[in-house]
Amino acid sequence: VQLQASGGGLVQPGGSRRLSCAASGSIFSANAMGWYRQAPGKQRELVATIAEGGRTDYAGSLKGRFTIFRDNTKNTMYLQMINLRPEDTAVYYCNADGHFIGTYYYPGGSWGQGTQVTVSS
Repeated sequence: VQLQASGGGLVQPGGSRRLSCAASGSIFSANAMGWYRQAPGKQRELVATIAEGGRTDYAGSLKGRFTIFRDNTKNTMYLQMINLRPEDTAVYYCNADGHFIGTYYYPGGSWGQGTQVTVSS
């Protein structure tokens, strides 16, 4: 599956941003997907996941501020972020073709190109 991430940009602390991940080349509704992020000098970390049936899960520190959802009619996954903080600054990547073992998400081989989110005044 091919993924195209978009929606990044400069956001003031406390602001909101919605990222999009448009998918093509696969049955979108049958895909387990996720968002990751990588801050400068840090490893890529899992942000949120969404299963084929719509079950969602989040990194503990982000729950309540980030919401992952999908629109199967548009073959698009989203990440709604609110109350953004400078430490949320990172390149955000979407991932598809993953699978779950229990609640643990194993990323698939399909990655979007990344979209930069910078939280700064």
